Amino acid sequence: MSKPVKDMIVREYLERLGDVEEAAVVSLRGVGGIANTEMRADLRKKDIRITIVRNSLFGKAFADRTLGVLSPVMEGSNALIYGGESVVEVAREIVEIVKSFPEIELKGAILDGELYEGAEGIERLSKFPTRDEAIAQDVALILGPGRKLLASVKGPGGRLVGVIKAIEEKLEKGEEIAKV
Repeated sequence: MSKPVKDMIVREYLERLGDVEEAAVVSLRGVGGIANTEMRADLRKKDIRITIVRNSLFGKAFADRTLGVLSPVMEGSNALIYGGESVVEVAREIVEIVKSFPEIELKGAILDGELYEGAEGIERLSKFPTRDEAIAQDVALILGPGRKLLASVKGPGGRLVGVIKAIEEKLEKGEEIAKV
C-alpha cells in the first residue's frame, strides 16, 4: 500500500473516530457476510457503529489520543465498536451478540482511559451501570435520607391528626370525650 493511500486511511480514521474516547475491540473473523450485515443493522438501530481497522494505521492515527490505549489488544483482524450511550451499552450489546455468534473474539475495551482487556474485561464492563443508571442511583442515594427524615417527622404528626379527627367526630355525634 502506498504512503498516500495510508495517509488517506489515517485521515479517514481521524474524521470518523476523532471524537470517540470509548470503544471496544473485537475480531469478527468467522462471522459470515449475511450475519455480519444483520448484526451491523441491529447495532445501527441503537446508534452503535462498527469500523474495521488496520492495526498499524490505527496506531499511527491514535498514538497520542485516548483510543491509543487500545494498542496492546490490536493484534490480528480487528473491528472497533463504538457509539450508543456509552461503551457500557456497547459492551452489553457485544456480550449478547457473542451468545449468537460464538466465533466473535472479544479483545478489549476502553472506558475513561482505562483498558479492560480480553473477554473478561468486556464482560466486567457490561455489568457497570450506564450513565443514566448511575445518575438514578446517585439521586436515590441523595434523596434516601431526606425521605427517611420526612417519614419520621410525618409519622407522629399523622397519628396526632388521626386523634384530633376522632375527637371531632365524637363531638359532632354528641358523645362525651374521656379525660386523660
